[in-house]
Amino acid sequence: MVAPSHLSRATAPKTRIHNDMTSSDESKMTRVTLRTIRKMMVEDRRFACLTCYDATTARWMERAGLPMLLVGDTLAEMVLGHDQTYYADMDISVALTAAVRRGAPNVMLMADMPFMSYQADDAEAMRNAGRFMTQAGADLVKLEVDRSFAPLVEKMARAGIPVVAHIGSRPQQTKLAGGYRSVGRTPEEAMRLIADARALEAAGAVMLLIEATPAEVAQEIVQGATIPVIGCGAGPACHGQVIVLHDLLGLTDWQPKFAQPVANFGQELVKAVKAWMDKVDRNDLGEHPYTMVQPDQVAAPLRRPHTPTAR
Repeated sequence: MVAPSHLSRATAPKTRIHNDMTSSDESKMTRVTLRTIRKMMVEDRRFACLTCYDATTARWMERAGLPMLLVGDTLAEMVLGHDQTYYADMDISVALTAAVRRGAPNVMLMADMPFMSYQADDAEAMRNAGRFMTQAGADLVKLEVDRSFAPLVEKMARAGIPVVAHIGSRPQQTKLAGGYRSVGRTPEEAMRLIADARALEAAGAVMLLIEATPAEVAQEIVQGATIPVIGCGAGPACHGQVIVLHDLLGLTDWQPKFAQPVANFGQELVKAVKAWMDKVDRNDLGEHPYTMVQPDQVAAPLRRPHTPTAR
């Protein structure tokens, strides 16, 4: 996905994805599967996706009824503090994906395969994708690819690995491209993207993710696709939309134009921290919850009965 700190940046019957939830009735969400998402696509119902990197946040996002989460390589920026996604590695990506799965056991969970976890060798790519599925409980793995990766996608599909083919702007290519940029703005680039989408679908990709492209190019891809298409700054024609959670919540200092915040959690966090600092400064900690106990209230330690050793 686009790094938030860089890219200038039907009438058919409705199937319930989750139960209504109240503060007193936090019902479990019905498990969201690929079949669920495909049904939404057929019924022309849009689905939302957000990035997530920890179990606590994942739990609340599932309670909101969000059907899909992405543990993106943006964790390198949002969690680790780097300025690019290159620094996400397999071990931390698998660990955080597993954490999100524990927090949200019923969402459709997509894992981002990190830089150089699939580019060098097909067998290594298969093993790494398998780790996300078996160790972390991911439902999908996402690869930043073009049609030259179609043989790898075909191998993964044959092995039973559901692949989301990420096309358009590919952050793992930024050093080669000289920075983040929108893709598909010329007729030649647009035709290449359309060809990439067709080849990767034919190879067995179960979804496409299009990032930072003109809306009309994404619309052409959607119209020709038989699988769900997720947009990330790719216009309204896509079946689903994904952005970085921290952008949505106002936790980043700058957001791309397609990911404007709907809340101001950054300033709210500042206010909460200042309120805690003030309480500490005034020594206003409330009633202390722990008191000493009287000696006769202390239970005698349990001891195992002594059994003489037979001689």
